[in-house]
Formats: sequence, C-alpha cells, structure tokens
Amino acid sequence: MKIAILAVEEEILVDMQRLEQLVTELGQDTANYVLGAALEQLAQALTKTVTAADRQELSTVVSQADRLSRLAWQVGLVSLAGVAVDVGRCAETRDLPGLAATAARLRRIGNRSLTEVWEPPAA
Repeated sequence: MKIAILAVEEEILVDMQRLEQLVTELGQDTANYVLGAALEQLAQALTKTVTAADRQELSTVVSQADRLSRLAWQVGLVSLAGVAVDVGRCAETRDLPGLAATAARLRRIGNRSLTEVWEPPAA
C-alpha cells in the first residue's frame, strides 16, 4: 500500500491598495497600531470560529465567521474574508460535512493570511 501526502497550497489574496489606503488615511505609525490591533482581533476570531466549528456550535460559528469576515475585509484580507463567509454559510445551512471542509480551509487560509500581513515577504 502506498500513502501519498498531498500538500495544499492556496493563493492568499491581500488587497495591498486597502493597506496603502490605511497608511495614507492614518499615517504610518497609527496605521501600524491599528493593523496590529486588527490582526490580534482577527487571530481571536479565527480561533473562536474554528473551535466552534470543531465543536459544531453552529450559532457561534455563524457569529464569529461574520465578525472574522468583516475584520478581514477592513484590512484587505480578501481570501480570509471569503472563506469566513463560506464557513458561516455552511453553519447557517447545517451542512456539517461542508462546515468541516471549509473550517479546515479557514484554518489554513487564516494562518497564512495573518502571517502574510504580519511578516510581508522581503522585496
């Protein structure tokens, strides 16, 4: 018997114009502070969403996924926002297999998105 390990690589979409807009509107120092606070809130919402999904606490999944998607849109994390919407939709429709799959994707996309913004690639 052969076992294959499949690596899942998904593109992370970050709206750099949105991040630049934050810097333009707020100034570099304030934008850094706001972005840092937003990333902390995103990390908390991500953890609460996937934990609730793992426990099949559907109403919590819906509320936390909504919070997560709104925060992600505000800072330009397009992929994360979209997947959070998908997770919330699965919870709303009580699609448990879909919820498990989208929550796993949310975990992957979420961690990579937060890392992408927190530690941008070297130029």
